[in-house]
Amino acid sequence: MIEILLTGPEGNAIVQEPCPGCWVNVVAPTQEDRDWLSNELSVVPEFLKAILDDEETSHTDYDDDAHQTLVIVDCPFVMDQDEAEDASITQYDTHPLSFVFLYEQDLIVTVSVLPNNILTKFMADKRTDTRQRTRLLLRMLWDVAHGYVVYLKSIERQMDASERNLRETMENSELIKMLGFEKSLVYFSTSLKGVQATLSRISSGRVVKLYDDDKDLLEDVVIELNQAAEMCSVETQVLNGIMETFGSVISNNLNITMRTLTVITLVLSIPTMIFSFYGMNVEGLPWIGSIWIPLLISLIACAISIVYFKFSKRLR
Repeated sequence: MIEILLTGPEGNAIVQEPCPGCWVNVVAPTQEDRDWLSNELSVVPEFLKAILDDEETSHTDYDDDAHQTLVIVDCPFVMDQDEAEDASITQYDTHPLSFVFLYEQDLIVTVSVLPNNILTKFMADKRTDTRQRTRLLLRMLWDVAHGYVVYLKSIERQMDASERNLRETMENSELIKMLGFEKSLVYFSTSLKGVQATLSRISSGRVVKLYDDDKDLLEDVVIELNQAAEMCSVETQVLNGIMETFGSVISNNLNITMRTLTVITLVLSIPTMIFSFYGMNVEGLPWIGSIWIPLLISLIACAISIVYFKFSKRLR
């Protein structure tokens, strides 16, 4: 889908053809949209290939011949429930959001391979000024960074709920949820590092031209992105600590269970051993013509064994 927004004297308006000062927004491009980007806007083939790759990482590039600048950042989004390990939790992933500055045509192009709420928001925002391309880029980057913060807070709440459930019951479903959180944090951590590197290059002023009015907004973007990176790092450490702790608890419970079973096996082997003596030709065993004598001996031996195992410090 292609939408073209132009800011004029009377405000923003959707136009049918690209023109100087407009913003071309492409979401979930079809083959026809791709051909239009190549033929109508003359986007560099290398750039076109990069912006249509849903596995592309955050980076910037510049083409001297075509006088075009490419900026790609990883944008967070909610993973489809069909792809998640557990449909009862919300998992997250990232996908590339691309910006192409076409200086000769005097316009900016944004491309998202998946539907993107940020682009939808800015298309409907009356404050969007398509003539201020750098500011538009920075405002969207702030929304991307803020999206990481919002989603990380959601992951934190879900982790707290799963931790409370794990304290009550050691079910496999709760551990699988923790695996889903771990995957989301790994995706976010990797993407945030790439976005930070990209923003560092933008801050240098070599990628896009920065104006004095954009410095405060740029600082806000840097602060928000650093906050997201710090939150991701903290949540990763907390999750690793939770998994290690409950792994130790599970191992300890297994040791207790095995110790209990071993004690039970030893105690039950005592009557078997005593009655085995009476089943063999062994002389001198007490016998008064009744089974109560070996049974009483077995019970006394079992009681002594139970008391010993119960109060033995080595078995505690």
